[in-house]
Amino acid sequence: MHDIAAPRARRRLAVPALLASSALALGLAGCATPADGASSAGDGLRIVATTTQVADFTREIAGDEAQVTSLIQPNQSSHSFDPTAADLQALGSADVLVINGAGLEEWLDDAIEASGFAGTTVDASAEVVVREFAEGEDAHADEHAGETAEEHAAHSEEETADEHAGETAEAHAAHSEEETHSEEETHADEAAAEGEEHSHEGEDPHIWTSATNAAAMVDGIVTGLAEAAPESAEAFEANAAAYTERLDALDAWIVESMELVPAEQRQLVTNHEAFGYFVEAYGLEYVGAVIPSFDDNAEVSAADIDGLVDAIEQSGASAVFSETSLSPAAAETIASEAGVEVYSGEDGLYGDSLGPDGSDGDTYIGAMVHNVQVLLAAWGADAPEPPAAVAD
Repeated sequence: MHDIAAPRARRRLAVPALLASSALALGLAGCATPADGASSAGDGLRIVATTTQVADFTREIAGDEAQVTSLIQPNQSSHSFDPTAADLQALGSADVLVINGAGLEEWLDDAIEASGFAGTTVDASAEVVVREFAEGEDAHADEHAGETAEEHAAHSEEETADEHAGETAEAHAAHSEEETHSEEETHADEAAAEGEEHSHEGEDPHIWTSATNAAAMVDGIVTGLAEAAPESAEAFEANAAAYTERLDALDAWIVESMELVPAEQRQLVTNHEAFGYFVEAYGLEYVGAVIPSFDDNAEVSAADIDGLVDAIEQSGASAVFSETSLSPAAAETIASEAGVEVYSGEDGLYGDSLGPDGSDGDTYIGAMVHNVQVLLAAWGADAPEPPAAVAD
């Protein structure tokens, strides 16, 4: 029997309650204190960012031109986040909302409705080529390989239009009803099979885990901010250019560091499937995850545990890497059964969240440097000193 703590249940926003809470919070706005994670810029542009990574990128771009507030705080889960009344107040009064996108913020629509946000939304994933998984849809995936999130959405709309070309209004309505019924049956079948098999359908939202993707996210954010505040566009673009140079230096340093370890030894076992872009960008072998899902709240079965232990033993992986924002209990159990080391706590990896102020991972670049240093140490190598452009 595996002694693993029960996973947290997925929480859904109770919209009526949040509407009441946010109304009360807005009524008390005159005596409210600034939200945690906010950077002050007087009466400038008010920006709310959803995740710690997106907030860090946005602060680098905005500089002194805007006030940036992060909804998700360090060491909080991006998947199961529930906004507080103060979060909704900040969102409702924001001029711009910057999101990770790629399907990460499943709670966002409810939060926007509850807060009454009516500003500009900037999708940081717009310039990123998003990894997509759909079992049985390999041909479709190949067909869309290399598309950005915006291009894929446009392509999907075109395909839908082509499918219904030439239909009368009545035929189209009947066709749509059939498709809806089919989808409902499919969802019912999926629910019945829950716990038997983990689905990897959909987009991998952990786009920030490669430095090249981070640079693409910065491109998307600066474009959106410049459109929202044209009077500050020049400052935004200068700040973004300087930060992108640091991200390029970071990417080159990670490549250099990984080359110090033979490819067959770069084996990664993590809490959940949050590092796919990192694995692809830097030539790692992904052995498996404690939670075999993109969602860190997904349930883990005994079969999952046994399968991962077998995979570790067969691959020769030397360690399990827990994430700093997640409980290490399951990772410790699996590492013990597989007879390998576990890295957790301050020695864990920064995945879904950056760390608190003063930690190695209190910025995006700091978190990436920490992760590389932890990985190389576990694989028996020492990472070179980061260049000045990275360390600044």
